[in-house]
Amino acid sequence: MTIGIVSAAYIAAAVLFILSLGGLSGQESAKRAVWYGIVGMVLAVIATVFGPGVGNWFTILLMIVGGAVLGTYVASRVQMTEMPQLVAALHSFVGLAAVFIGFNADIEVARVAGLDEAARATLDGFAGILAHKTPVELSILKVEVFIGVFIGAVTFTGSVVAFGKLAGKLDGKAKKLPGGHFLNAAAATTSVILLLMHVNGEGAWTLILMTVLALFIGYHLIMGIGGADMPVVVSMLNSYSGWAAAAIGFSLSNDLLIVTGALVGSSGAILSYIMCKAMNRSFVSVILGGFGAATGPQMEIIGEQIAIDTDGVAAALNDADSVIIVPGYGMAVAQAQQSVSELTRKLRAAGKTVRFAIHPVAGRLPGHMNVLLAEAKVPYDIVLEMDEINDDFHETDVVIVIGSNDIVNPAAQEDPNSPISGMPVLEVWKAKQVFVSKRGQGTGYSGIENPLFYKENTRMFYGDANQSINSLLPFVK
Repeated sequence: MTIGIVSAAYIAAAVLFILSLGGLSGQESAKRAVWYGIVGMVLAVIATVFGPGVGNWFTILLMIVGGAVLGTYVASRVQMTEMPQLVAALHSFVGLAAVFIGFNADIEVARVAGLDEAARATLDGFAGILAHKTPVELSILKVEVFIGVFIGAVTFTGSVVAFGKLAGKLDGKAKKLPGGHFLNAAAATTSVILLLMHVNGEGAWTLILMTVLALFIGYHLIMGIGGADMPVVVSMLNSYSGWAAAAIGFSLSNDLLIVTGALVGSSGAILSYIMCKAMNRSFVSVILGGFGAATGPQMEIIGEQIAIDTDGVAAALNDADSVIIVPGYGMAVAQAQQSVSELTRKLRAAGKTVRFAIHPVAGRLPGHMNVLLAEAKVPYDIVLEMDEINDDFHETDVVIVIGSNDIVNPAAQEDPNSPISGMPVLEVWKAKQVFVSKRGQGTGYSGIENPLFYKENTRMFYGDANQSINSLLPFVK
């Protein structure tokens, strides 16, 4: 395959990736957008594997087959509730790949530098590109490799920690070593010094030491972020993986890798900013400070949680004209989306107005709730974002909260000392009646108590969400 055909294939793949990214912004176009991405990636892989200067066919074929088998196996077994940690795990692979490619590029630079002019003239592929670089270009390449390895190493360990927290294998609370911020800053400053030394030819030890420091930064940075901020962290790591890919793309002179990495990096950064804005938090405070800490004694919660049975909830739904359903991670854990969809169908068939309210950080992954509802064939037009529906709660007869905690917590508005003070939330307590479907009286993932559960117009509908919603179906008319 000639370089011209490869370039044309890369351009086509880049266009498909852009179309894929654009299509994912809407639920109706998302399925088509996924196929754009699949076709673009297949095209990119074929063009790269059969491009000029590529060898080691057996190894490449073995890796492709192995990756395809492993990917199919994981995809067939993973549950929707496990998607956040799966995404985090996949980000770690991108980071680790960037580290390996960066080290390989550095080794190749040293190898080519040791050859005489006659031997250089016979080189092709990446080695051939290196053989024709000027000293200035080689210095720039070293910077690109160094940055790519640094971002990749941070992404790798950060993603592994995020995976552990989301999967419940690590404590979700923020944890830092003594002098945490100073340690991160010292490691980052030392890495900059090592970069200057590496460019000036101090040897591979500078790259190795920087990698160790970057691995520590990724680990310590994410360990210091609480579980409630994990949706932002996953998006941020997505951005990091993109920038790592883009940096390695510059090192390899691969235009498609640069474009794809920039798309992933910028879209992840924009999504992180949107989620931080939705939580009324700055991106820096999330990354450096983790989940907000209380600034004083928190407001005392007065009252008790009052339970309600199936008959009571069903009676309220039958009397209601308008219903809003607020899904959260608890719905995903109970796999209750199909039951919720059937309840929605029955309520709408009875002439009631039913809508869904989606908070930007509901669940543990951006868009998590939207995907679950789309999977259950809930109509797109009744699934509304927080800004679209928050003003309608005071006119709503019944709100059903399914497995949500922080995103419906009135302490965000009522308690200035609350860790989530100032965070925009769904104002469900303004409705006439609120029913909260929960397994028990525990707090949410962030560990913050919710005054909503103690309000006079709130009743607790205890039990597994799937079973609880199914128990309502025969009584809803």
